[in-house]
Amino acid sequence: MKKTFIALMCCSASICFASDTDVAPFREAIKAFGGNLKSKLEVAVKEGGSLKAIEICNTEAMPIAEEHSQKLGWKITRTSSKLRNSKNAPDAWETQVLQQFEKRKANGEDVTKLEHVETVQNSDGSKAIRYMKSIFISEGCLACHGEDLKPELAVKIKELYPDDKATGFKLGDLRGAFSITQPVK
Repeated sequence: MKKTFIALMCCSASICFASDTDVAPFREAIKAFGGNLKSKLEVAVKEGGSLKAIEICNTEAMPIAEEHSQKLGWKITRTSSKLRNSKNAPDAWETQVLQQFEKRKANGEDVTKLEHVETVQNSDGSKAIRYMKSIFISEGCLACHGEDLKPELAVKIKELYPDDKATGFKLGDLRGAFSITQPVK
């Protein structure tokens, strides 16, 4: 299914173009990446609860993203306005899209279906297709990202992520987004 999103904003010294892009390949890539990470976290929870899951997220999330990125020749990441890992900080374009997602959610759009795609021109003149898909807080996320963390988990999060801002969420909140950059050749 094709979706057209017309962007009328400037993406940090980049010119943005309207995009009529088939998003199905991006959705599939996120499904594979997210599914891979989720299955590892589910195993960790079964083996050692949320403490084990937070360790797996700390050590394996970025390598899993890198593995999927290399396989496709795209950059696949996760980002958020409320970061746990500073290495996942949004760039200017991602920040604008995250802000759009928050506004769209506030206007009643289903947080589970928020996505955005557009073709951008990079500062070096090359073009890329940029895609983002929302990550929302489900029941399973609340143990590590909710308002009421177990004390030992809060200590572990502070140990692994001293500047953590990724707690205090409620069910259905926008947690962040998956982000894909596909170079245009």
